[in-house]
Parts: sequence; structure tokens; C-alpha cells
Amino acid sequence: MANRPTGGDDERQAPPGGEPRPAAGAALPAVTASSSLDRLAALAASLLRAASAHVSVVSDRQVIRGGVGLPAGISTGSEVPLAEAVCALTVEADEALVVTDARADKRVAALPAVREGVVGAYLGVPVRATDGRAIGALCVFEPEPRHWSASDVRLLAQLADSARTELELAALTEEYEATRVMSELAIDAAGIGTFDWDLTTGVLTWDDRLIELFGYDRETFDRSIEGFNARLHPEDLPRVTHALETAIATGGSYEAEYRILLPDHETRWVAARGRALQDERGRTVRVLGAAYDTTSLQEGEARVRRVLEAMTAAFFSLDRDWRFTYVNSQAETLLGRPREELLGGNVWELFPAALGSDFETHYRGAMESGQLTSFEAYYPAPLDAWYEVRAWPGPDGLAVYFHDVTERRTAAEQARDTGRRLQLLAEVTAALAETLDADEAVTRLTQLVVPALGDWCIVTLADDDERAGTWQGLQDVGSWHADPELRAVVARYAQTRLTALTDRSFLAQALRTGRAVSVPSDAAAKLRAVLEPGEARDLVDVLRPESAVVLPLRGRGRTVGLLTLCNGVERSPLRASDIETAKDVASRAGLALDNARLYRQQRDLAEGLQVSMFTDPPEPDHVQVVVRYSPATEAAQVGGDWYDSFLQPDGATVLVIGDVIGHDVAAAAAMGQVRTLLRGIAADSGAGPAEVLRRVDRVMQTLQVGTTATAVVARLEQTPDERFRGVTHLRWSNAGHPPPMVIAADGSVTTLSGAQADLLLGIAPDIEREESDVLLGRRATVLLYTDGLVERRGQSLDDGLSLLRDTLAELATESPTLDELCDRVLARMLPERPEDDVALVAVRLHPQDRPRPVEAGPNRLPPNVAPEPGLEAEAGPPVRDA
Repeated sequence: MANRPTGGDDERQAPPGGEPRPAAGAALPAVTASSSLDRLAALAASLLRAASAHVSVVSDRQVIRGGVGLPAGISTGSEVPLAEAVCALTVEADEALVVTDARADKRVAALPAVREGVVGAYLGVPVRATDGRAIGALCVFEPEPRHWSASDVRLLAQLADSARTELELAALTEEYEATRVMSELAIDAAGIGTFDWDLTTGVLTWDDRLIELFGYDRETFDRSIEGFNARLHPEDLPRVTHALETAIATGGSYEAEYRILLPDHETRWVAARGRALQDERGRTVRVLGAAYDTTSLQEGEARVRRVLEAMTAAFFSLDRDWRFTYVNSQAETLLGRPREELLGGNVWELFPAALGSDFETHYRGAMESGQLTSFEAYYPAPLDAWYEVRAWPGPDGLAVYFHDVTERRTAAEQARDTGRRLQLLAEVTAALAETLDADEAVTRLTQLVVPALGDWCIVTLADDDERAGTWQGLQDVGSWHADPELRAVVARYAQTRLTALTDRSFLAQALRTGRAVSVPSDAAAKLRAVLEPGEARDLVDVLRPESAVVLPLRGRGRTVGLLTLCNGVERSPLRASDIETAKDVASRAGLALDNARLYRQQRDLAEGLQVSMFTDPPEPDHVQVVVRYSPATEAAQVGGDWYDSFLQPDGATVLVIGDVIGHDVAAAAAMGQVRTLLRGIAADSGAGPAEVLRRVDRVMQTLQVGTTATAVVARLEQTPDERFRGVTHLRWSNAGHPPPMVIAADGSVTTLSGAQADLLLGIAPDIEREESDVLLGRRATVLLYTDGLVERRGQSLDDGLSLLRDTLAELATESPTLDELCDRVLARMLPERPEDDVALVAVRLHPQDRPRPVEAGPNRLPPNVAPEPGLEAEAGPPVRDA
């Protein structure tokens, strides 16, 4: 692809060797070179304002095939050893070789041309064969250092592409050492032959020109594709076959340039183009096309014109009166006018929109200064395009090379828009995925879309209940404005607008249809029209929205909310791309908010199921029992943990903490069974902790409960003597559960690990279970807990127990009430998003020589449980539950 040339504007000196440099700036450089490659080199030197240029073929040596400004002793046909050739480095690198200061560049500093001062700066690009191989180089060079721009490189690469046919022919001539020159002319001026390949019959029809070109006659050509393949050079056969098969498969065009081997071993180059034709059923049935001999090339001035015509970029020249003197075919296409209309016409008359634009400024500036100019500019309709332009002046006028870069600029802008859009969507996704709290999600959403998509916004949520989808089920819960001074105004508008909106409002339309409603202009007046008189309507005049869009936030087939997005008069209206991005944001936000809704419902349901199985703790004499249950962050993870506390008939207080293996609703159901069994057995039998666990284990086997669980059962007992001494006896048995902890009156913390942690319930029902006991002083606190408090991912159980002991010791210094202690333990020990549910049972032994503390509640006893000795005399009769 040809690109717009750029380069230095400085004046160049005459090149070494005494040859005058080509005149810079002419539309078609006037040179006296004797070949097309000489002319190409002269054009390169002129366009890049270089002292010297040449085109070389590189194989086992470098052979100069055309040049201008060459040093003394060097001419077309001169050979240079590869070890001394700068162009050889270009071919070896297989890319542009840019040398700004040859004497300081290690790559070339040692070469003779550099040491002798011939090359001070060098720019060379590979010339490639049709198959992409580098077969030579086109270069320009100066005796002094010079900076080469990226545009210089692109321009030289384009010219090199134009030299491909000539230099490839030269390379083949070198390779095969052929000396015979084609002596016959084309049958006519064009020398083009035609072909028709009928894929249904397999017949390949050639006209006389192609038959003769391929070395056949009417008798020897068998009209088959095999006859064509027989003449193809073996190295080119796979490539040409693939091009034909692709055209047939796609119904597209076919283009190839290849070598043929004639019966007398002569090699010719042929260029062919064709198109596959399909029938009404979409099957390719024929391939039609044309081919011509490209071995012999035209010479003279037509060669230069052919180079210009072959360029994929546009080129034209203007005289001193601003009239077109030359226009290539690409310029015809880009300018939208035939050359017959352009040639001789005045550029300012033909293109009046150029007057007063960058085009006129740069064109006139170049003519006045004599300096090359490069720029990018937009030309309005009917061209409606951006152009990259390079204009250089000369004695005859102005030569202009230009390229349509609209697609490039559009793609760049689209890439920037896409990048911004993807970044916003990624930020929205990440921010909303981090929370299952709807209020927090709304706050994050408002501050992400403003100012990225609009000047201000309001987020509305729909209720979960039967009012969802109606006005009564909507609530504006979040707002934001890019201007800090107007945030309070938007917030107040959000508080007042729902009661003022009518059924004709855009919010109502979006809610009813589930589709976005856009207000592209005059949004303030249109919003006022759907608001009842009052404060909300007055606030619209303060906010002054010019454009707006209301987008439903959809999640799993329902509208969970709406996003109102507005722009002020200072900002351009919401574009279609902005609205599409907003729709994507709304889609992701709707799903996130629906996830929060489902999580809240599941959490409430699971937690309600769990808590419904629990009972209030008893209130025995001077013993305060506090319980806590904290569900996991994931709603489905609640289920297995439980606590319990009750009185046995003899007045002893039983404490239970347990955890059924599993974290789901099934675990919650199993927990309910095990808890009920243990509660019933202990309350009825009055047995000690070990016996209770043993009986529960056996009943679980009998009833085939089919689950396993950990548990600690503890019993608070007190004899009259122990009551007199102010101590209480604690007996406990542990079935594979984390050990209880005790905070003494002095604040010291002890782990009750004396009892062996027996097997879990539900594994071996016949084992004997052990008990441990300890004497506790009054004001002691006992804490039973489940493993979710001390064990989590990335933290061992031992580390968790150590952290809990330290936390209890620190909290004891603050002398908290029992309720405060439980709340603070949970706050400090649990992560922000707990992965497991947690149950606590905490017991505090209040002094018995004074009334029961108020925070412990009244002393309540079941009707069949006798009070402890001396209780009625000291504290009055207990309250009996019916």
C-alpha cells in the first residue's frame, strides 16, 4: 500500500561525482536517465529531496540496475561485493534500513562508501518479488548526516513496490543468466489474452494470444487445466492453484503473477486476473479472466507515468495558476471526478470548500516558501473524508501526494471509544461483583457512569414484592452529579420526582416496555411536561438537562430498577454509541442488582429456617446465658451450626454447641434432627454430658439419621457447699468439636482442653465417651463456639484458637457485659465476607450473694424444675413458665 510521503524540507547540495541533482518539486520529474529504473531512482531522489538514489538487485553480489546522482566510477550495471554493499544489509534485514549518521552507526561505519564520504546518511527499503521475497533494494543517500522521517520510509517503500516487476525481472535474469531479449511484440497494444474455464465441463478456453503466449497451438493445447499446469513453473504451481481454489470456493476474484516454462526452456512472467461466476444456487460454475505477458516492460516517460498510476495513493500536479496538469487514477477516485474534468481546471473553482481551509493555507504556504509541507485535513461533503497530504513546490508548480485516511482516523477514534467503553464495563463489572449489598452497588454505579456517560444520573430500584413493576414499587435510591455544587440538587430531585411524575413520564414508559427511552434534545421542557407542578418541576429548571435516556435494569426476565442518565447543554447529546454503552452498563448492573436481590432472599430464607430451629436460652439462678448466630456471606452456606441451652429437672443448666457436617439446607435439616434428639434425651434423662452424647449416638443409629456432627455438651452443677464457697462445677464432654474457653474473674483465659475430643457423632455409636470437669468462680465466663469463628481458608485451627484467646483476654480488660462481649468477639474475629456460619453460647456466673443483675433478665424456670437451695430466701420466688 502506498502512503503519503514525508521528509525534510532543507535544500540539498549537488551529489558526489558532479552530476546535478534532480529538480525537486516537479509533478513529473524531468530526468535524462535511459531506463525506467533510472527514472524511478530519479523520482525517489526528487520526492525525498535526496542527493543520490539507486535501485539494485542483490543475490551473490549487488548489481545497480538504475540510479541518479551516483558517485564517480559507479553507473548502471556496476557490481558491488556483498561485504561492501549497504543495500545488502537492507535485503538481509528484510526491512527498511534507516541510517541518520553513517560514520557513527556501527552497522555501516566500516564500509568503503562510508569511509570515503560517499554515504553520510542512508535510507533503503527492500524490493520484494510477488511471493514476498526481498530480491533487491531501493535507496536514497546523502554525503552528510540527515534525519529520515517515518513518512520518508513509507514513501520510499511505495516506490519500491512500483519497482517490483522491473527488479524481479532483473533478479531472474541474474539468477538464470539469460541473455536473450524478447524479440516479438504483443499481438496488439495491450497484449492481453482472455480465458474461460467451464467448471461444469472442465473445458478451459484460451484465445489465440494466450495459446501462443503459453507455447501451444490449436492442435497441441488440449483445453484443460492440466495443460495450463504443465506450463507453470513448479515453484509457482502450488501458489497459483491455491489462488484459483480460493476464488472458486468463495465466488470471488482471482489474481496472480507467475512464471511459465516454454518447451524451449524459456521463462516468461505472466500476470492474470479473473473472477468466479456462480449460478442461482450459489455454486461456482465458471472462471473468466485475462492474462498478459509482463516480461517486457515499456520504457521512457510512460514508465514514470505507469509508476504513478500504479501507486495506491493519489497524486496530482498543479501549475502556477493552480490548474491541474496531471492526475493519476487513484486521484480520480478520491476526488470523485474524471481526469478529463480535472485537467486544466482551477483547484479552487473545482473544490471551493478548500478556500480558507488547511488545504489553501498549506498549498499557498509551500508555493511561497519553496518548502515541502505535510498535513492532515478534512474536506466536507461531497468528499466527506480526511486526507493525509504532502505537497512540494517546484519550478512548474505544486506536486501533491495525498491519501484517504478516513478509515484510519475512524478506526482510531472507534478504538479509543471501544477502549473507553471496555474499561468502563470492566470497572462496572468489577465494582458490582465485589458487593451483594444493593445500596452499595447503586452508589458505585452512579459514580461510575458519571461523568463517563453523562453529567448526572439517578438510579431507581423496584420492590421484590407484588408491587414490583408498578409506581408503588419504585424508589429512587441513588444519584450523582459531575458538578459537586449540584449533587444536593440532584439528590433532592430524586427524593421528590416519583410522587410528581405522571403515567406519561419516560420512567413509566421504560418500566412498562422494558426498553430504553431516549430524549435526544430539549429534555428540560419534556421532563417538565410529565411532572406535576411543584418542587420537582422547579428543580428541573436548575438542572437544565438537554438530553436524557432512561434505561431499564433487567435481571433474569424482570426489571429490577431503572437508570436515568442526563447531559447538560454544555455537553453534546448522548450519541448512539454512548447509549449502547449505557445499555451494556444497565444490563450488567441489572444482573448484579438481581443477584443482590436473590442473595438477600436466599439469605433471609436460609437464616430464617436456621433461626426458627433455635430456642431462647433459659434464665436460671444467677446464671446469664447469651446466644448468637451469624450466617455465612453465601446464602447457601448456612445450615450446619447450632447452639442450645436448657435446664434439666434437677436444676442443672446444660449448654450445647454443635455443627452438622455440610453447608446447605440439607445440613440445616439434619442439624434440626440431631439438636432435637440431644435436647430431648438430655432434658428427659437428666444424664451427664458423656452419657447424653452416647445416647444420642445410639438413637441416631437406630433412626438412621445418616449424618455426622461435632458437639460439646457442658453441664453447670452446684452443691450447697459449692454455693456457700461461691464456686460452680462445670462438667463437659467433647465429640470432635473446638474446645470451650473460660474467662476468669481476673481476666485470664483458659482453653478447656482437658477432656479427650472423642469421635464425631454418627461414626461409632458404641464407644465410651469421657468427661472432664472444672470448678469455676463467680464472675467467670464460659464461651462455646463453632469452628467458623476460628478456622478459615489460609488460617490453621491452632492459629485461630490462639487469636481467639488473645481477643478474649483483650476484651476482658474492657469489662464488657455478656452481650457486648459476644458482639465484639464476632466483630473482631469474623472476616468481611464470612465463608461459614458461626454459633456462640456464652455463660456468665454472677455472684449469688446479691440480687440477679438487671442485664441477666428475670430468673425463669420451667414448672417441673426445682429452684436451687436458698434461692427463694435470697432473691424471691422464680418466675414459673406455664
